[in-house]
Amino acid sequence: MKTALKQFAEKLREYVSRIIASARNWLNTSILEGMNNKIKVIKRMAYGYRDNDYFFLKIKAAFPGKA
Repeated sequence: MKTALKQFAEKLREYVSRIIASARNWLNTSILEGMNNKIKVIKRMAYGYRDNDYFFLKIKAAFPGKA
């Protein structure tokens, strides 16, 4: 009979390479989350505008120097 720890280790074995890759290539999404929040604020402020081009110009103006 296998112990709970051995069962857990066996289940974890197939994910080891992904876990190691995640630890080596750590991603931080805080900048992206901040940009998304700013775009949501611009969208709320622009409620009722019919011009999509103006909306996208406001987004581009909010993030100068970003691609």
